[in-house]
Amino acid sequence: MRLVITADTHVPKRARDLPAPLWAAIDAADVVLHAGDWVDVALLDAIEARARRLVGVYGNNDGLELRARLPGVARVELDGLRVAMVHETGPRARREERCSAAYGDADLLVFGHSHIPWDTVAPGGLRLLNPGSPTDRRSQPYATYLTARVAAGRLDRVELHRLPPR
Repeated sequence: MRLVITADTHVPKRARDLPAPLWAAIDAADVVLHAGDWVDVALLDAIEARARRLVGVYGNNDGLELRARLPGVARVELDGLRVAMVHETGPRARREERCSAAYGDADLLVFGHSHIPWDTVAPGGLRLLNPGSPTDRRSQPYATYLTARVAAGRLDRVELHRLPPR
């Protein structure tokens, strides 16, 4: 199962549209995970129209229309992998400890908000992934998103994709 993991797209505030390489990845994926800050419901509609399966949550920049359609926390099982997703996890300090306490029943926690790619494993085995942002790199050298594979309850081939400058 091929995954695309993205967050903090901020369309149309930070970009008019998603970058072409991310759209191509979405078209090829079995599941798209979006960890919030869509900004406009039109992007949700566009990804829903192209993705085989979309799992999303709302973020702090998402208004009432998005919040009416998306949960604040999503939990899904993907080929045996237990996935939780939320937009914000709080400060960097002690993140793994906090997230293990809140999402310890999951194998993977996907989150956004910081626009900073993150890949760690907490004590107890919870993997934390943040894809960064494909449209608003902030202090990062590149705009980014993630791809990964899931098979028989295991996550592998996690790859951070750097996008060319706009």
